[in-house]
Amino acid sequence: MRIQMRVPESVDARVRRALLRIGGGLVGRRIESVVLPLELLQQLKQSDFSDQQEYDAWQKRNLRVLEAGLLLHPRVPLDKSNNASQRLRQIIHAALDRPIETGKNNESMQVLRSAVMSLASRSDGSLSDSCHWADGIPLNLRLYEMLLEMCFDINDETSIVEEVDELMEQIKKTWVILGINQMLHNLCFAWVLFHHFVSSGQVEMDLLYAADGQLAEVAKDAKTTRDPEYSKILSSTLSSILGWAEKRLLAYHDTFDSGNVYTMQGIVSLGVSAAKILVEDVSTEYRRKRKEVDVARNRIDTYIRSSLRTAFAQASL
Repeated sequence: MRIQMRVPESVDARVRRALLRIGGGLVGRRIESVVLPLELLQQLKQSDFSDQQEYDAWQKRNLRVLEAGLLLHPRVPLDKSNNASQRLRQIIHAALDRPIETGKNNESMQVLRSAVMSLASRSDGSLSDSCHWADGIPLNLRLYEMLLEMCFDINDETSIVEEVDELMEQIKKTWVILGINQMLHNLCFAWVLFHHFVSSGQVEMDLLYAADGQLAEVAKDAKTTRDPEYSKILSSTLSSILGWAEKRLLAYHDTFDSGNVYTMQGIVSLGVSAAKILVEDVSTEYRRKRKEVDVARNRIDTYIRSSLRTAFAQASL
């Protein structure tokens, strides 16, 4: 996992030492009750780094994580008059010019801790004692996407590593902190597979078929939930996939030739899969009217007619 994330051994050892010290203070508490960036700021001192510049960069990164999770993308919406959020903004802004002292009994650290814990402990109505510092959308989805990227070989982005099952077991341990569930995992993994197919040159068909197969799991999830937050993420993700596919299929004579025509079937399948979920499980109009719509037939008919019109228009020029 360290190698896949390109984390140097020295950084890994430093973080491990800090986590061990943090874990030693967790007697009777769960890890999700801790705001890790805050604890790391306190556990690691300037002497743990090779120079002041490296330490300053480390401190700013952790403060940026706190800013993203607690101020920019909080799980529980912020009240504009919240004093803790105002204090945290001031602390982060000041720390960009001058590093803060992070000693346990230091006044600046106590003010930072007070502001962070006040924001992180705000409840969303559940009885959990979890701290909400990395489970706000879309921050948590982006962090989870970065973790899923570890499943791909760093030397060949079209290949999934042999140890993918073991890696996935480790990745899933972050669900409780990131607020991820099986449905969000299925959707994120489908997106990561699709994105790797596109970014790696659109040649590795196994990635395309894997993404399409993962959408079959997403379709099952979409039929069993009416969670509005999930539906919003689902609609946005599938619209991006469908938009990419249709850009290539609405004028497929311009897209495919003898060199890449073998990808056409997979792209059609992916586009139709995304369209079916959007129409059958996301569209409120469809659910209200309960019409029998043959999405696959309609989509393919549209691709053929659009491509023919484009081809005739080009031939008549």
